Amino acid sequence: MQAIRSILVVIEPEHSESLALKRAKLIAGVTQAHLHLLVGDPKHDHSGMLGVLKAALLDDGYSVTTEQAWNHSLHQTIIDVQQAESCGLVVKQHYPDSPLKKALLTPDDWKLLRECPTPVLLVKTAGSWKDKVILAAIDVGNTDGEHRHLHNTIIDYGYDIASLAKAHLHVISAHPSPMLSSADPTFQLKETIEARYREQCKSFQAEFDIDDAHLHIEEGPADVLIPFMVKKLQAAVTVIGTVARSGLSGALIGNTAEVVLDAVESDVLVLKPQEIEDHLEELAQH
Repeated sequence: MQAIRSILVVIEPEHSESLALKRAKLIAGVTQAHLHLLVGDPKHDHSGMLGVLKAALLDDGYSVTTEQAWNHSLHQTIIDVQQAESCGLVVKQHYPDSPLKKALLTPDDWKLLRECPTPVLLVKTAGSWKDKVILAAIDVGNTDGEHRHLHNTIIDYGYDIASLAKAHLHVISAHPSPMLSSADPTFQLKETIEARYREQCKSFQAEFDIDDAHLHIEEGPADVLIPFMVKKLQAAVTVIGTVARSGLSGALIGNTAEVVLDAVESDVLVLKPQEIEDHLEELAQH
């Protein structure tokens, strides 16, 4: 996160108190990143509001530019501007859709998570991050190179946020339930599954200096466990990764992140492996 030089902040004109801008200022205050404020609206002129925001930010010592743009949809507009401005992070406030609307349409924020080549921070809460828990969710059971790199990225970002917010990093990994039909006897007993996962965590813990008190290995599906732990630990930010499930051609986010986004009462940072970021970057440039 320290390497991010420019942050794209999505400003929603109808919401005067921008939580996205509040978070972006916190990050930029530590990293000295440039802030690029974007209003996506094809109908009304918001130059006056953007001018006021820019003046206030400049007075506070931030580097800032502003823009109003539109290209078919909000998520496409955000990606276009992220590419044009070479922003390394997108910060946007998340407004949940109604269940009926969600059943009929793919929510715009889901599309943004699927298609944006850079990390996306979706802000859901107004509270301070200071002294709170930052919860990083990883899948220890997957040890292929793509997952390992993603785990490292998730933990790095988790530490960065914990550091800049003076918060505490915790890590969660879900493990599968026992399967009596499994060919591998390890997966027939809860105790042996958990023991294997804890063993796999040993080198990971040593590398990232995470003690047992800050590591949570629980049985069950990740999309249920992560919201449970967020609530239990009162986490302020959930850091979650996604790996394409059907080859890079799909570049689709695993729906765990989408379910978690609506289920947790915390801000959510979504990261992707380098290969998927590169692929999405190519798509965005065409």
